[in-house]
Amino acid sequence: MADSRAFGFVCEALEQRSSLDRLEARGTVRIACREAGLEVGHVTPDQMAVLLERVLPGELDSRGIADGEALCTAIRQDVSQLAPETTGDTPEEIFERLGG
Repeated sequence: MADSRAFGFVCEALEQRSSLDRLEARGTVRIACREAGLEVGHVTPDQMAVLLERVLPGELDSRGIADGEALCTAIRQDVSQLAPETTGDTPEEIFERLGG
């Protein structure tokens, strides 16, 4: 399963703005998603914004990242600008094809 755009965006931002390397950033965000019950392939920008507010600051603090809360606030503002991803056909589109 491919990672969602919101997941990738947050991982890249975390890598660029902190001392975490790519693998550490992705692992940290994966753990935070798991704690919140989110799948990295389907996490939306809105869900990621909540994760950045409530879960990720604690994960960053536990990894010794200074001022993780401010970092998450900055990333949260950026991720909220992402357009939601389309997940495929709507139920109406599917039933329209089946019916006619």
